[in-house]
Amino acid sequence: MTERVIGFMLDLISAYENYLTKVKQASANTVFSYMRDIRQFADWLQRNGEIAVLDADQLNISRYLDYLQEQGRSAATVSRSLASLKNFYAYLVSTGFLVESPVASSIHVERGEKKLPQVLTSAEVDKLLAQPAPVDPKGIRDKAMLEVLYATGIRVTELIDLNLDNFTPELKSIHVGTGKKARTIPLYPAAFRALNQYLSETRGAMVSDAEENALFVNVNGSRMSRQGFWKILKHYQAKAGIDREITPHTLRHSFAVHLIENGADLSSVKELMGHSDISSTQVYTQMINQKIKTVYDKCHPKA
Repeated sequence: MTERVIGFMLDLISAYENYLTKVKQASANTVFSYMRDIRQFADWLQRNGEIAVLDADQLNISRYLDYLQEQGRSAATVSRSLASLKNFYAYLVSTGFLVESPVASSIHVERGEKKLPQVLTSAEVDKLLAQPAPVDPKGIRDKAMLEVLYATGIRVTELIDLNLDNFTPELKSIHVGTGKKARTIPLYPAAFRALNQYLSETRGAMVSDAEENALFVNVNGSRMSRQGFWKILKHYQAKAGIDREITPHTLRHSFAVHLIENGADLSSVKELMGHSDISSTQVYTQMINQKIKTVYDKCHPKA
């Protein structure tokens, strides 16, 4: 961004701060929290794409919330950040700087704090992946999406953002992310077969536009949405009989924990996950240590 654009963005944020203070007469604590959340988001946008707050879209918002969760921020903190952005963009719409807000109603975060991420057992993952029946276009697509998500541990926003050229059949891998988060991740054989079947038998018949570049498309032939995939996951979770609440991020966490449990080193998992800092990856060792302690307390005769 040019200095002129940066200056304009700072002026917009300052104008909103003045609006909160003078017009809404919000408390000092509220103003401080809102402005901190908005400035942190603006800084994140600049670090990860060189775009301004006026140019942010729904995907940027979702990725930022994913980033906060991966940094270990509590659900309450992430929820407050979402509320701050929602009110800020509503202000930009009301003042004519935007036509519509990028904070869609489909974007939400779970309320209530969770000290450690939720993960599935290997048996639960097997049950979930076995649910889509690859006998019709939808089943073939769903099977490929679930297999790829667990095979790679990518974020749901990265999954739905995949294009055809992100898949390299010769290397049996996909390339995701940009900048420091860019990485190439291999696919295990079952995931590779599921994705190949989808591409060879299904996708061509599903797309409505021959120029559509999205890897995964919905029944209308356009790019799969975050909300659409959420519904798909919930459907197969119910079919698998998994009672506890899971999200697309649950498969990402499960991917990391299962790798570490089977001997992967933290540095390799960090690279596969696209974490910018090793501290984001270390939470998974905490989970494994907690699991060991629980087993010890439950099973040791002297515990």
